[in-house]
Amino acid sequence: MAESEECCSTQVINGDGSFNDEGIDHFVKEIKLAECGLSYAVVSIMGPQSSGKSTLLNHLFHTNFREMDAFMGRSQTTKGIWIAKCAGLEPCTLVMDLEGTDGRERGEDDTAFEKQSALFALAVSDIVLINMWCHDIGREQAANKPLLKTVFQVMMRLFSPRKTTLMFVIRDKTRTPLEHLEPVLREDIQKIWDSVPKPEAHMETSLSEFFNVEVVALSSYEGKEELFKEQVANLRQRFFHSIAPGGIAGDRRGAVPASGFSFSAQHIWKVIKENKDLDLPAHKVMVATVRCEEIASEKYTSFTSNENWHSLEEAVKSGPVAGFGKKLNSILYTSLSEYDAEATYFDEGVRSAKRKHLEEKLLQLVQPAYQSMLGHLRIETLEKFKEAFDKALKGDEGFSVAACKCIKTYMASFDAGYA
Repeated sequence: MAESEECCSTQVINGDGSFNDEGIDHFVKEIKLAECGLSYAVVSIMGPQSSGKSTLLNHLFHTNFREMDAFMGRSQTTKGIWIAKCAGLEPCTLVMDLEGTDGRERGEDDTAFEKQSALFALAVSDIVLINMWCHDIGREQAANKPLLKTVFQVMMRLFSPRKTTLMFVIRDKTRTPLEHLEPVLREDIQKIWDSVPKPEAHMETSLSEFFNVEVVALSSYEGKEELFKEQVANLRQRFFHSIAPGGIAGDRRGAVPASGFSFSAQHIWKVIKENKDLDLPAHKVMVATVRCEEIASEKYTSFTSNENWHSLEEAVKSGPVAGFGKKLNSILYTSLSEYDAEATYFDEGVRSAKRKHLEEKLLQLVQPAYQSMLGHLRIETLEKFKEAFDKALKGDEGFSVAACKCIKTYMASFDAGYA
C-alpha cells in the first residue's frame, strides 16, 4: 500500500467547539485502531497561526492536512482540531493539528478556545510539538510566551498528569548553532514555569516532573527546502517505536486502550467544555467501565445467538446429551476468552468485576439446560438402579446388602455424570 493511501484524516473538534463523534468513530474503524491495544501513540502540534504547523506535519508524518498558501497572505488554515493517522510509522501513530494561537479571526474568544485545545492536547497526547519562530527565542514579547503560559497553567489542572514530552521545534533556524539557541530557550521555558501561579500541591514541583523537554531546529521551508526536507526525514526516525523504553513518548500513565480512545477523547472534551477539573485516573476508570460493559454485552449477545449453544439447548430438551459438560464449557470458555482479549488493557479492577458479572449472566442463561441434563441423568440412573436392584434380589444377595451395594454404585455413577 502506498504511504499516501494509508493517511486518513478527520476533524475531531470543529471551529465552534463541537466534538465530531460520528467522524471519530468512522475514523477509528477505518484505521482499525481498536486492534492496537496500548500499542499506539498520540502526537499533537500547537503554535502561532501561520507558523507552518500543517506543513511540518505533512512532511514529518506523510499526512494531508490543509496548508496555508503563502501567496494568499497569512490567515487561519486549520480551524478547530484535526486528527490523522501517520503513514508508515510503527507503532500506529495519531497526529492532531491544533488551530493556530493568537489568530485575529477569533478575536476576544481566542484565549478560551486556545486554553481548551491546549488542555485537550495535553490530556490525550504522548508528545506535543510546539512550533516556534527562531527569532522569538529570548524575546520578552515572543509569540509563544502566552501559549506556554497557557500550557503550563492548564497542566496544573490535571490532578495527576501523565508525563508528556514537549518537543520545541525551532523554525527558520538562522546561522546561530543549536547549541547556542537551546540553553536560551530552556531558560525562557524555565522562567515561564517559575512565573506561573501554582496550586498548593505543586508549589515546589519542578518542570521535569510534568514534562520531558526536547529541542530540535529546522531550516526555512521556503528558503532552504531541500535542507528542511532532509532535517525532517532525520526527525521522523525518532518517531519510530516512540513508546518503547527510551523512546520519545512520556510515561503513558494516562494512556487508555485504543478501543476506548474515541469515547475517552469525547469525554475529555466534554469535561473541558464544562470547565471542570480533569482527573485522569478517575477518567481511566470511567472509560474502562463503559468499554468493559460494552464488550461484556457484545459477548453475551453473541453467546445467545451461538448455533452450537442453540443445538445443545434443543438436544437436551429431548434426552441426555453425550459430552454435554465439555461442549457447554467450550462455548462458555470461548465467550469469556474473547472478553479477556478485548478488555485486557483496561483498568484491572473494572475489568475483573465486569467479567464476573458476564460469567454470572451466562451461567444464569444456561441454568435451565443444565437442570434438564441433570433431570435426564437422575431418571437414567434411577432406571439402572431399579434394574440392578431387582436382579440382585433375584440372586442370592440379601435385601440389605443388595440395597447398600446398588445405592453406592449408582450414587457414584450419578456423581460421575454430574461432575
